[in-house]
Amino acid sequence: MSEWTVYILRCADDTLYTGITTDLAQRLEKHADGSGAKYTRGRGPFAVLYTETCPTKGAALKRELEIKALDRTEKLALAMVLPS
Repeated sequence: MSEWTVYILRCADDTLYTGITTDLAQRLEKHADGSGAKYTRGRGPFAVLYTETCPTKGAALKRELEIKALDRTEKLALAMVLPS
């Protein structure tokens, strides 16, 4: 059973993207080559601002929704305050 990672990316256009994965390095490659999320296509390069591990996919999906509900300032504060 693998851990899930919730992550926040800063795109080159200074927008933020939140997602989940079991393999962050592979997922970042997918975002970079344009085969990741539709939102991130053409918005690279990316910087990982925040990561958080969750024990299950359900927990990761729940946390992703919580983070997506935050406004930009709150997301940036999360990335600055909590260790990744």
